[in-house]
Amino acid sequence: MERHSKMSTPAPTLLVLAAGMSSRYGGQSKQTDTMGPHGETLLDYSVFDGIRAGFGRVVFIIRKESESVFRERVVSRLEPHLPVALVYQDLADLPEGFTLPEGRVKPWGTGHAVLAARHEIREPFCVINADDFYGRTSFAAMADFVRRPAAGAEAAAGQEPHRFSMVGFQLRKTLSEYGKVARGICETGTTDRLLRSVEEMTDIYRTPGGAENRPEGGPVRPLTGDETVSMNFWGFTPAVFDGFTRSFARFLQTRLHDPKAEFYIPLGVDDLIQSGEATCEVLPTNSQWFGVTYQDDKPRVRQALQAIVDAGEYPAPLWGKPERSEAGECPSL
Repeated sequence: MERHSKMSTPAPTLLVLAAGMSSRYGGQSKQTDTMGPHGETLLDYSVFDGIRAGFGRVVFIIRKESESVFRERVVSRLEPHLPVALVYQDLADLPEGFTLPEGRVKPWGTGHAVLAARHEIREPFCVINADDFYGRTSFAAMADFVRRPAAGAEAAAGQEPHRFSMVGFQLRKTLSEYGKVARGICETGTTDRLLRSVEEMTDIYRTPGGAENRPEGGPVRPLTGDETVSMNFWGFTPAVFDGFTRSFARFLQTRLHDPKAEFYIPLGVDDLIQSGEATCEVLPTNSQWFGVTYQDDKPRVRQALQAIVDAGEYPAPLWGKPERSEAGECPSL
């Protein structure tokens, strides 16, 4: 449904990654856990910010077995305010020539999750995690980028690389006090905001002087904490699906039988940058990021949400009375 008819381009879509297994969160779903003062989830705030920024609908990537709970706790609350679609991340959904290895139970990663939406999305879109809080200005910056009329047009004609984007955050502001986190460490140009490369690090720990990546069986990598990192807030056109399909196939050629191997979004983006098929602009934001990796992170997140609600940045309760106006807008906005 087109919610902003005055736009010359289709309203962008919000693609939310909600198929994670929450293994470090004690088995409870981070995506549906209540964090706000009136039982809101973190993704409630993201969708609310997305609506304010002009996103026209939301697509959730989920696991099939979590559908009933997700519909009850999430979809029922959001459907009065914008169109919602659910897409499953299926382990057996692999490129031609590959079959699911016996015994594989771990999802194939965030890049594979994006590919799960390839038949659902035909317009510019933004990818976010369901269990992160990105802030209003982050969504505004991303919506402005993906709504630019020229985004993807020249690339589609074969004249220029595809233009993608990413909201960048400072590493030290994204670490947990309670264990390791995974982050995409970004290198940008010295005279522009274009991403030069992105390296996924999955074992980053906070240290007194910054941070360290401590991969199992590999060398320790010291980090200052000032690095720009990806928190999976990406802006794409549908052209990304073909690129990720090729990149995922190359990944599977060497990692298919590794039961823990994951194809992350930064791997696919980096492939497209290095091949010259795409550029990726790093969008600055002054929004405060916070999220949950461990159960011990939850009190801090709840306190932060209460503070911004008390400051008047969000209504309480967030959605108010769940009714749709004639124009399809969320009444509480």
